[in-house]
Amino acid sequence: MKGIAAIMDREIRAYFFSPLAYIVAAFLLLVNGLVFWLIVSFLNNPQARFGAPLELFFGQTIYFWLVLMFVAPVLTMRLLSEERRSGTIEVLMTAPVNEAQVVIGKYLAALVFYCFLWLPTLTYVGIVAYYSEVDWGPVAAGYLGVFGVGALFLSVGLLASALTRSQLVAAILTFALLIPIFTFGLLENLFNDPTLKQAFSYLNLWQHMEEFSKGIVDTRHLVYYLSATLLFIFLSAKALEAKKWR
Repeated sequence: MKGIAAIMDREIRAYFFSPLAYIVAAFLLLVNGLVFWLIVSFLNNPQARFGAPLELFFGQTIYFWLVLMFVAPVLTMRLLSEERRSGTIEVLMTAPVNEAQVVIGKYLAALVFYCFLWLPTLTYVGIVAYYSEVDWGPVAAGYLGVFGVGALFLSVGLLASALTRSQLVAAILTFALLIPIFTFGLLENLFNDPTLKQAFSYLNLWQHMEEFSKGIVDTRHLVYYLSATLLFIFLSAKALEAKKWR
């Protein structure tokens, strides 16, 4: 555990001292702020359908997903690829840590910084609470969904970073992997077979976030995020083990 904590602390410091991290934070705040403003403006229109701004904010616009598919590659592209490119991975592995500890420490650092990026969005919750009543259950569930989907996306980026020495290639590979992960579930309406329809529905991240935004916490979604995240972390450790001396 000490090895994981040390690597995690090292990576968190690297995030907060990296200009790129603040560019990502500014981008996320800009897009989220714009989306929130558009949602509020839309709902203020008398002809608009009834809806809660926070419910629409959590995963019910394509901008939400595009932001996640941009943020995940940027936050993870350097985690292992840069270590391999610069040769510091060999030095790191001479320390009393194994591949799994390195991978877990770096992943947890990315996850912590990802959560930090979403903290300012609590301002939007405060704005809504100031002007109207807020149902805190759906808000908490919405943030749980953001955390779960983000954890999954970051683990995919970690694997991509373990497979290449180039940060750019790692980012592109992450984005390429996230597209099918996101779109598979959207294909459920193409099937008439109940079994296939249910299987694809289980993978439908958009539907997951729709349920979270309404305060519905389905443990099957959480199991999916956890199991898939652990799988990608495991594959990252194996990839690092296979490539560290190459």
